[in-house]
Amino acid sequence: MSKWTRWKRVVLGALSSLLVGCSGTSSSTTGHAPAMASVAMMPDAVRSAAAVTQEAYQFAVANPEMLRGIPCYCGCGSMGHTSNYSCYVEGVSSTGATVFDTHALGCSICVDITLDAMRLSKQGKSLPEIKAYVHDTYARFGPSNM
Repeated sequence: MSKWTRWKRVVLGALSSLLVGCSGTSSSTTGHAPAMASVAMMPDAVRSAAAVTQEAYQFAVANPEMLRGIPCYCGCGSMGHTSNYSCYVEGVSSTGATVFDTHALGCSICVDITLDAMRLSKQGKSLPEIKAYVHDTYARFGPSNM
């Protein structure tokens, strides 16, 4: 076998190992990519917020069923919030437009809960598992709003 042929085999072997390694999934992303709403549909205050806050709003708007099943522990129950979803969305107008709640713009607990829910969802965790994690992690900050 010529030097050139051996070199090609080494290079092709390395490339195929690299491609196989890149196609695998890590344990932190074994689930699916979550649905995300477009940031373009968000109010100016959300579009100018920190990237993590924008991401939390995008996830909340696109995943209402999940976040309606997850409590918030920041004390927002006294504001009438009934779930983590309420921290982002007040409701839907008669025209079908999302009416945003700005509470999460200034509340890191709300945002952290949402980002944890998103991460756990990506890992394939069920809603009861996510809810239990949120309770165990955030109940020390205040009462549940559910």
